[in-house]
Amino acid sequence: MTASAPLVMEIVEAAPRRRRWSQTAKEQLVAETCEPGVSVSLVARRRGVDPSLLFRWRRQMLTPAKPPPLFAPVEVADTTPVLPFTPSLPSGAGLIEIELAGGRRLRVGRDVDAEALR
Repeated sequence: MTASAPLVMEIVEAAPRRRRWSQTAKEQLVAETCEPGVSVSLVARRRGVDPSLLFRWRRQMLTPAKPPPLFAPVEVADTTPVLPFTPSLPSGAGLIEIELAGGRRLRVGRDVDAEALR
């Protein structure tokens, strides 16, 4: 360093701390934005608040709360539905009819895969 070079000193300040806004202050700022002819950006500049923060407060305070979902009561019936009777097809129609327990019937084509049916 030579004697002819000027010394430059830079003062670095600590980063500004996050401000805490009381609920009353938030409500007052939001109320200002609701006045006729006043914009959110204008209030934000005037009060030193970030506009996105002010928009978030407006959304939280001015949006009505959603009502909780309503559920319909459900009862499970213990009865088994009765299927309508269908007459058997004439023989040679290409169907195989298997009568199961409880009077249920299973009809499959004659070319059904035996392994899949089992």
